[in-house]
Amino acid sequence: MTFIPFNFSELNTQQLYDILQLRSEVFVVEQDCVYQDIDGCDQKATHILAYDEKVLVAYARILPPKTYFKELSIGRIIVKESHRGKAIGHKLMAFCLVFISKQFKPQTIKLSAQEHLKSFYEYHGFQQQGVGYLEDGIPHVAMYRHATPN
Repeated sequence: MTFIPFNFSELNTQQLYDILQLRSEVFVVEQDCVYQDIDGCDQKATHILAYDEKVLVAYARILPPKTYFKELSIGRIIVKESHRGKAIGHKLMAFCLVFISKQFKPQTIKLSAQEHLKSFYEYHGFQQQGVGYLEDGIPHVAMYRHATPN
């Protein structure tokens, strides 16, 4: 499986449709969470896509500093339900971290993690800071991966 980064302007309409469909499938339907997914950040993001044949099965977006958080951030991290349990999520995170190390100067990365996925992000060097909170009715924790010089 190949992970491919795209700036918003590089996405074609089918890719954008695939992204919005997968995000809705997982975050709205599967997690039974009504929220505003289209948040005005996609135009500034780098979108990481992975297809299996012609089906988008994994996705994440990387946001520059001062877009969503003051720090650079990774969000909307998804693996399609039919493709879970195959370490695709770990490969996606590893790709994102390598991409960031090549595209940005060393800096702290922040993400808002669903609480039940905390150990997944800890595996990739993130640490919880602060207390948990509800985001769209789902328990979350703020997690940071502090910069290490290249």
